[in-house]
Amino acid sequence: MIVTLTANPSLDRTATLDRPLARGEVHRVSSVTVEPGGKGINVARVAHYAGHPVRAILPADPDDPILHGLDALRVPYRSVPLAGAVRTNLTLTEADGTTTKINEPGPSLDAETIERLAHLLVLESERADWVVLSGSLPPGVPEQWYADLVRALRPWGCRIAVDTSDAPLLALAARFPDAAPDLLKPNSEELAQLTGADPEALEASAAAGDPTACVEAARTLVERGVGAVMATLGGAGAVLVTPEGAWHAAPPPITVRSTVGAGDSSVAGYVLAHTRELSAPDRLRLAVAYGSAAASLAGTALPKPEQLNTTAVTVSTIA
Repeated sequence: MIVTLTANPSLDRTATLDRPLARGEVHRVSSVTVEPGGKGINVARVAHYAGHPVRAILPADPDDPILHGLDALRVPYRSVPLAGAVRTNLTLTEADGTTTKINEPGPSLDAETIERLAHLLVLESERADWVVLSGSLPPGVPEQWYADLVRALRPWGCRIAVDTSDAPLLALAARFPDAAPDLLKPNSEELAQLTGADPEALEASAAAGDPTACVEAARTLVERGVGAVMATLGGAGAVLVTPEGAWHAAPPPITVRSTVGAGDSSVAGYVLAHTRELSAPDRLRLAVAYGSAAASLAGTALPKPEQLNTTAVTVSTIA
């Protein structure tokens, strides 16, 4: 089973614009969708669509629309009551795939709610193959919480993936190797935050077809105890670095419609591939296929197995 934690879930409201976004002007929208979201929930949805057992953990009032949305999608979950409504995030998508996100901070969690979430996560993880800790932390949650959770989950023997950014990411890295996860999924900017590299240089070299700088940066994290680093590089694909080697995957040709959920889909693809005991290159292949499929879908839609194009993903070994 795959268990995901989304401490700061959201209702994702996506509006598709009729023309490029222009500040201060009136826009028409061609479509609006509202779906349960948050990075961990997205991972759970993708894995659920693939037919794998999942359990999404989140804070939400029993009558909150986000739980009704998960019920409608038949995604299994367990929740901790929350005083107040789950936040609503607004995403504006343009015809060329440009995505503008406007995210609310989310309701503050008190100490009791934080403790109940952690207890529920540990309880559910007893039967898990993978636990995925994803997304930002809401107000009231200590920056080092992910690091604390990684250490709390270790006795169960499950594998742990973390996908976060900014202060929680840096707080996690400060506790390596004790809090080093089995999978860390940064983008190029987050990889630069962790390693002191120049984010523009990382992106430029990857876009030019040379992912060596990203591999070298990721390798420093593996040397600090991380089991595997999968750095997603947008249109340049992704790199995977483990103690056994390094690989780059170039994505299939797609028309980008929305990047919302692409990174989460990549995480889901990697974890699903690992549960199927695929090799490291094939884990990366499936991850990039899932991320690319998500980027080709409109709004906050997430991919299903029949929408993947794994044969068009090119994986190469990096010396």
